[in-house]
Amino acid sequence: RYSLFYNHLKNIEESEGGLDKFTKSYKTFGVNQLADGGIYCKEWAPGAEAVFLAGDFNGWDPFSHPYKKLEYGKWELYIPPKDGCSPVPHGSKLKVVIRAQNGALLYRISPWARYVVRDEDKVNYDWVHWNPPQSYIHKNPSPKRLKSLRIYESHVGIASPEGKVASYKNFTHNVLPRIKDLGYNCVQLMAIMEHAYYASFGYQVTSFFAASSRYGTPDDLKEMIDVAHSMGITVLLDVVHSHASKNSEDGLNQFDGTDSCFFHSGYRGNHQLWDSRLFDYANWEVLRFLLSNLRMWIEDYRFDGFRFDGVTSMLYHHHGIGTGFSGDYNEYFGLHVDEDALCYLMLANHMINTLHPECITIAEDVSGMPALCRPVAEGGGGFDYRLAMAIPDKWIQIIKELKDEDWNMGNIVHTLTNRRYEEKYIAYAESHDQALVGDKTLAFRLMDAEMYTNMSVLIPLTPVIDRGIQLHKMIRLITHALGGESYLNFMGNEFGHPEWLDFPRIGNNESYHYARRQFNLTEDDLLRYKFLNAFDRDMNKLEERFGWLASPQAYVSEKHESNKVIAFERAGLIFIFNFHPYQSYVDYRVVAFKYKILLDSDAGEYGGHQRLDHNTEYFSEEYPHNYRPNSIMV
Repeated sequence: RYSLFYNHLKNIEESEGGLDKFTKSYKTFGVNQLADGGIYCKEWAPGAEAVFLAGDFNGWDPFSHPYKKLEYGKWELYIPPKDGCSPVPHGSKLKVVIRAQNGALLYRISPWARYVVRDEDKVNYDWVHWNPPQSYIHKNPSPKRLKSLRIYESHVGIASPEGKVASYKNFTHNVLPRIKDLGYNCVQLMAIMEHAYYASFGYQVTSFFAASSRYGTPDDLKEMIDVAHSMGITVLLDVVHSHASKNSEDGLNQFDGTDSCFFHSGYRGNHQLWDSRLFDYANWEVLRFLLSNLRMWIEDYRFDGFRFDGVTSMLYHHHGIGTGFSGDYNEYFGLHVDEDALCYLMLANHMINTLHPECITIAEDVSGMPALCRPVAEGGGGFDYRLAMAIPDKWIQIIKELKDEDWNMGNIVHTLTNRRYEEKYIAYAESHDQALVGDKTLAFRLMDAEMYTNMSVLIPLTPVIDRGIQLHKMIRLITHALGGESYLNFMGNEFGHPEWLDFPRIGNNESYHYARRQFNLTEDDLLRYKFLNAFDRDMNKLEERFGWLASPQAYVSEKHESNKVIAFERAGLIFIFNFHPYQSYVDYRVVAFKYKILLDSDAGEYGGHQRLDHNTEYFSEEYPHNYRPNSIMV
């Protein structure tokens, strides 16, 4: 693998003038404004017989502006300035016109288009030339690389209680302050790369270089990121390089009239479950396109890194379909591994680490590929973090299948600590996956229909709501403290957002009712959501103070099956969890020296029963317990 990576890197140096020049192609491909006022256009369309540019600027004459054919399937066009001004005005519509091998004229959006919009009366998107007289100028530097990542996974379009597509401006003014107050220091943005189908959650990308126009303009997004930086919040992009939409009118598919431009041809170029196209990572121009795409998002928009979606699908020729992973090393090495895709990921991480070492990369891989989060120089994948995807599955399985008295403490601890040494994991109890229609959030699994009727503080606390609120806090804290080197939460789940996510579609009469986040629930003093919101905030603030995510893995001193107690030490703190459904304990001995309560899920401000005195200091005695010389009674 390292040899393949090194050969690619050597070829880039020899034939392209180095990685820096190769990945700057986003400044020359597509349609670009030159300093002299002219326009320079460049495309890769190896299957085209001829290429033209048409649009508002030439009255949509498909043949007046032909491209010149270059080597290796590339085409270029220079349009001189008109009376000292750009011949293609800002805001005018454009199309690349391809004469296919069968003679047909195909009107396409450039794969490098920076801005595409859809008129309300149209089905397809239009390419709009984005060259404002004054682009947004970033005012704030990016935050320094974080040691402890507390990630707020977000979707701009649903970030409002109102039933509509919310905007970048709304996120800037209403959501970023909330994220800051909750103690999260990183926001991970989904569905930013333009996608024609809103209900795809952003995972069927049609224009890779365009920020989604349904939320606002490119400058609105730049301002949003700039304001986040002013708050000390790191901003990550959920990047989709594992596949692409099958759309051809407003997507990459069949750009030059063939099915092999950017993608594998035939069966190998189609994902059978996602109904999408699969990139040919061995193709030189595909590497140029994808690497330049990453660099554009960093340098133009100032993103601080990426969460790579669908890495498991990229790593294997079987794409993980119908395949289980047990951890056997034969599952990770062999002809079933797509070495070209893995090499692309190594190149991507090497490029980011070389040109922008402050940036962070995260892999969404369910397979557990060894060394994915080790440096490329060691033969690893080069990622900084990987998602601990087994943890949310474990919580769902426990809640669905087991009675409270049957919860297995050893199994919970094993799932939370089962990770490779010196590969960093992002722990999470639930993400957007669990919030989607057809699934349930933890809060909804725990409290279900009673969330509609019994969340008012004016109503006596029912056993279902009491259990749900307490377990919601405990599950999130033990995941945060024991499960990894970073923590992630999907927006709204911190306060137990009711119901599920469902985007407007034919099946729900194009309703926005479930495509929103009801942040207002936490602001109503008469509702119990405020308790969960406060606990999540103070949990994050405590981590900010003590930094357990950046500390070595915890020492678990107790996992007692009959008592249902888990106790562990991390970052100088003692964490003690009583998961017993009805048994409390007095004079319970745990390993410790001296301690004072810092966070208590039973506190009144978190909807608890206030059974502990927070002013008490507890001192240890020289009484050996669980292989430690000192212990205390709690």
